[in-house]
Parts: sequence; C-alpha cells; structure tokens
Amino acid sequence: MALKGDRIESAQGTEITYNMNEVGNKGGVVVNSTIGSGAALDQSLALVTYAATASGKRPVGILLCDMVNVDQTRQHINQHKNEVQKGGKVTILKKGWVVTDQLTSGITVTATNCLAYLADGGRITNVNAGEAATPLIGRFLSTPDEDGYAKVEINLP
Repeated sequence: MALKGDRIESAQGTEITYNMNEVGNKGGVVVNSTIGSGAALDQSLALVTYAATASGKRPVGILLCDMVNVDQTRQHINQHKNEVQKGGKVTILKKGWVVTDQLTSGITVTATNCLAYLADGGRITNVNAGEAATPLIGRFLSTPDEDGYAKVEINLP
C-alpha cells in the first residue's frame, strides 16, 4: 500500500486526462511521457510515467490508482482497490495532500513545511538539487512515521 486513505483533494485538484502504459503503485509522482495534441482527452498519446530520473522532467501529480496487468478473461479488476488495467485512464492529484510512503530512502525530514521535490523513480525527497534536477512539487506537512509514511501537500499548476 503506497497511499493511506487520509487525504484532501481540493476542488479541481484531480485530473483524469492521462493514460499510463505500465504497472505501478499509487502514491508516487508521475511525469509526462508523451503528450497529445489539443485537449488530448481521449488520445493514447497523453501518457504519464514514473521517470527513472527526475532531471529535466515536469511533474504532473500524484498517481491515485494502482496500475495492474491482469488477464481479464480470468479475473476482474478490483474496483474497491482503485486498480486500473495497464493502458487505462488514471486519476492524478494536482492540488491537495496525501499520506504516502513513496519517499526517497534515507531522507531526513525534521520539520514540517519543508519543501518537497520530485526524485528519481517518482519518489518524493526534501533534497533540492536545483529546479531542473529536482522540480518542486509541494511541501511536507509531517515527518515520516515508523512505517515510512509522511503527509505531503501537492500544489502543481
């Protein structure tokens, strides 16, 4: 589990215009892989991904659903777990806060309100390596707990 249920999604804070073509856990920061033309509401080119490196990427938001690859002739997608089949539309949080464990290992958040940045693999860090290398995504609202979860506010345009 990468997200806990405790969260606030502000009005106009979520977006469902992107697809994702890979398996992944919710709670990390996704970036544009390819973009469609115009509004790109139902274009397969409007893709997000977990970037292997954060450098030079523009964060889109926090992934709010698990991406799975299941044989749907044998089993159903579990809608109660927010599972989406690989290649489907994903829900992304752009404004609000979540409690996530998708943090860079070894970070030390000692105070609330310190800034949060995109790190490699869609993780979140408090280490600022410059706007191009680690784009700003929001701020930490808590320190990580004993299970590695922290409350993070997301505020993306």
